[in-house]
Amino acid sequence: MGSVVQNDKKVVRRVRLRGGIAVLALTAIASGCAQGGGPGPAGSRPAPGQQPGQAPPEGALNSYADKLRADYADRVAAAKRWGLRKVPLRAPEPPVRKPHITTRDGFEVDDHEDLDLPPVFTTVPTKHKVVFLTIDDGAEKDPAFLRMMTELKIPYTAFLSDYLIKEDYGYFKKMQRGGVGLNNHTLHHPYLPGLSYKRQKREICGMQDVIEKRYGKRPTLFRPPFGNYNRDTLRAAKACGVKYAPLWNEEVFADHWDYREWDRDLHPGDIVLSHFRGPDHWKGTMPDMIRRFLNKVTEKGYAVARLEDYL
Repeated sequence: MGSVVQNDKKVVRRVRLRGGIAVLALTAIASGCAQGGGPGPAGSRPAPGQQPGQAPPEGALNSYADKLRADYADRVAAAKRWGLRKVPLRAPEPPVRKPHITTRDGFEVDDHEDLDLPPVFTTVPTKHKVVFLTIDDGAEKDPAFLRMMTELKIPYTAFLSDYLIKEDYGYFKKMQRGGVGLNNHTLHHPYLPGLSYKRQKREICGMQDVIEKRYGKRPTLFRPPFGNYNRDTLRAAKACGVKYAPLWNEEVFADHWDYREWDRDLHPGDIVLSHFRGPDHWKGTMPDMIRRFLNKVTEKGYAVARLEDYL
């Protein structure tokens, strides 16, 4: 059933058929038939004009086919416009029952479980071939990046530091309006284990306050700068309302990838790190980085899902 997601043209041809074949095709599309067999956009809901247990009327079937054709055409055009080798795959619908997140072995601090500290993890448990794109700090504010991600409809999660975003809070407000989660990466991006508990708490809670004031919601996700933390870091994060401390399993740049694992490959549920950077900091632009990212994950058969939807 994964072929439904991987080849929209075949889906459209199936939907155009009449009778029992059309009903089966529409049911398959509605249920997602995504990588790993995940649920789809409509779940078990009937199509427009369809009563539960009944075949959808011909008009609804044709209308749904038209929407699929238009959506696929838009995605093909966007992929071409942004120089991608293939059209990015669409992720399955988020799981209704969220996976249980635990701290990765070797990433624990003393009394981690006893104190119920936020889990530190690099991969989300899932059988779906999805990865999660996360982007840190906020130094580069490239309008082309916002257009690219909007046109391609690629979800991602931002971890922001106030000293970098305060010169243009509005840029990240546009990002938020597009459905991007804005999360905590401290006020000033310090090496947290070198600070006292009190100063760490000031860095983390202070950024919670900034995001709430500027964007209306206190985050539940926090990423320590450089991926460095200690027991006080996680204690402070918990005291500030943080529930998760995601790290990453791969990092993508404008011109290369870095890997945490020995096999130097992607895995279902991996969290991928990048940064808001441009030519002043690395060999390329934000769109260059996204092209490298999407070309690889699509070639490997992965879709990009939204991290918050799995937590």
